[in-house]
Amino acid sequence: MNAPTFPDLTRRGFLAGTGALVVSFTIPVQAQEAAPSAQTPATPAPAKKLPGSLADTPSLDAWIRLDADGSITVFTGKAELGQGTRTSLRQIAAEELEVEPAAIKLITADTALTPNEGYTAGSQTIQNSGTAIRYASAQVRQILVAKASEKLGVPADQLKAASGRIAGPDGKSVGYGELVVADLLHVDASADTALKSPDSYHAIGKPFARVDIPAKVTGGEAYVQDMRLPGMVHARVVRPPSYLAKLVSVDEAAIKTMPGVVAVIRDGDFLAVVARQEFQAVQAMRAMAAKAKWQVQPALPDQDNIPAFLERSVAEVGTVTSVGAETAAGAKTLQAQFTRAYQMHGSIGPSAAVALSDKGLITVWTHTQGVYPDRKAIAEMLGVGPEKVRCIHTEGSGCYGHNGADDAAADAALIAQALPGTPVRVQWMRDQEHLWEPYGPGMLTRASATLDAGGKIVNWHYDLWSNSHGTRPGTAGSLIAGRLVAKHFPPDPAKLQISPLGNGDRNAIPLYDVPNQRVNWHFVADMPVRVSSLRGLGAYCNVFSIESFMDELALTAGADPVEYRLRHMKDPRARKVIEVAAQEFGWSNDPMPEGRGRGFAFAKYKNHAAYLAVALEAEVDRDSGAIAISHVVSAVDCGEAVAPDSIINQTEGGILQSLSWTLFEAVHFDDTRILSADWSAYPILRFSAVPDSVEVHVVDNPGTPYLGVAEAAQGPTAGAIANAFRHAAGKRIYDLPYTRERVKAVLGV
Repeated sequence: MNAPTFPDLTRRGFLAGTGALVVSFTIPVQAQEAAPSAQTPATPAPAKKLPGSLADTPSLDAWIRLDADGSITVFTGKAELGQGTRTSLRQIAAEELEVEPAAIKLITADTALTPNEGYTAGSQTIQNSGTAIRYASAQVRQILVAKASEKLGVPADQLKAASGRIAGPDGKSVGYGELVVADLLHVDASADTALKSPDSYHAIGKPFARVDIPAKVTGGEAYVQDMRLPGMVHARVVRPPSYLAKLVSVDEAAIKTMPGVVAVIRDGDFLAVVARQEFQAVQAMRAMAAKAKWQVQPALPDQDNIPAFLERSVAEVGTVTSVGAETAAGAKTLQAQFTRAYQMHGSIGPSAAVALSDKGLITVWTHTQGVYPDRKAIAEMLGVGPEKVRCIHTEGSGCYGHNGADDAAADAALIAQALPGTPVRVQWMRDQEHLWEPYGPGMLTRASATLDAGGKIVNWHYDLWSNSHGTRPGTAGSLIAGRLVAKHFPPDPAKLQISPLGNGDRNAIPLYDVPNQRVNWHFVADMPVRVSSLRGLGAYCNVFSIESFMDELALTAGADPVEYRLRHMKDPRARKVIEVAAQEFGWSNDPMPEGRGRGFAFAKYKNHAAYLAVALEAEVDRDSGAIAISHVVSAVDCGEAVAPDSIINQTEGGILQSLSWTLFEAVHFDDTRILSADWSAYPILRFSAVPDSVEVHVVDNPGTPYLGVAEAAQGPTAGAIANAFRHAAGKRIYDLPYTRERVKAVLGV
């Protein structure tokens, strides 16, 4: 990938091209109204909250650029992580600007050019950035129509925009580019901007080929791993053998004389080698690793007793929700305990980054989820101001949360700072990705519920034990390189944070109607291994726990699992996806062959994003302990469906990934170091274990707000697998993952 190097390019410079319409900050509309007289003071009405990311970045020029030749550029602070947003965001902008998606040039997360939208995480790209782009595009169209009205002498309500032109009833028209003049109009976004009606859509909800796919399926230049810049050198890092290991000595002189070696970088416990050719760097890395001597000490707990570790490590307890009475009388109370192992992102392509230090500016091409936070952390580590670092998102072959991307970016920036004027490419090795990426935290949950005589839930208590699921970059201490350099930046202390978005407590509050609820987060400040955001955060384990427990409650109440959920559900959209999934699956209580079972689960992701229900069929082989999932049906409602094919793809991918987590994945370690260094020590889903069929039914709601969808399938899939196993085997497994060994142990084989 011959990426352009624009080390001194700024947004101001980009937008200052001749003949471009850029719509930017001006006096808010309410301030332009005639001021009340001194005799009649009035209290102004509070301004409406701007939708989506416009609330933080209201200037329209942060989102839209029009050039004199009619070309359109749209900016987003979100990154393409394989979810197809480079296509769907084009569809959204094209819809309101009345052009075809192919006419839109989209620039994604770049600290020199795009809005600061934080992290691309939590399935919020379409919900926040898509909403901002849509409203901005609609307002720009209205601005153009107003200008065309002046130019053509035709009332605005008689004009129609189409294909980049605005035409009147007499056939006269003017192109968007012809309306571009200097200082045309500078405005903030308006919360009252009218959007198009769903019955007039030409782009939203329609099938369009994803723009990122061709290079990926043809071996083209698709990822940061593919980048090759003129004069670029290759770097490899040497990691310590364990988290707390300290470098005692290394023979740098012997490494410097190896073929192709350009430099050896040593800063505290940070070690790297740079060479002309990539394999030369690999050979030098291996030689340096063999010569390095480390002081190693045990620091990890007993992996077989993580629940006890979590319970004794609680720093504080936070109340997630407290509704109704503390207790309620009933006919029967049930309790259950569930656990989740540490799990990794397992990116197929180990992390990589490219950095260039030139003329006082360090440019980093990285597949981070947050270019602005990563810039801040890297700048602190390098001892420079944030304005001296530019981070450009470049898609990587693997993500699903906070993996090694930010750390690879820090490695590259640190090495590039020592080699000014030379592009440096850092590529991690497979074992480095497995051993050093931040994992999804292990969790312990306990559920207790009381049923009345009719089987209705009258009281619900739920407790979870977990660390923070978000230790993303923001400070240098969040980066491996920052912790290893001689200056040594310690990691930020983990803090208990309970919010509507959720963290370890994400989806800990069931959406079901229960009059009395208590949910508590027993917060563990320090985890024994490095942890951070893995797709879904706490929702995966919490939904698995809640949905497993709901089936046990239904069994106790003598009720069908689907009917039991509907009995406790008032939300009509939740009921709809439950009913659609059950109907399309052919849900029934008919007997099944021995060893086969059906399972069902539901959740509304974060309780304010996509509704998703899953029904599936599983077969349990008692002799081998293998669980085979044969047929999966899902129904999903993510509001207005911008790109139905992408929604289906994301949901299918989420189902398969959750299936892999649930049946196979767990990080292993001893008292000193991580042991899951490769795919043999960390097995994942193979093609042979993929279900025979996976159906996804999109429940569209045109005209309603966008809801994030990418992570919605993780928890319900795990719950449905757990319930199908319970139905097939007559026993329940309470601990993730459902490995063959665990299955056989539960079945007494």
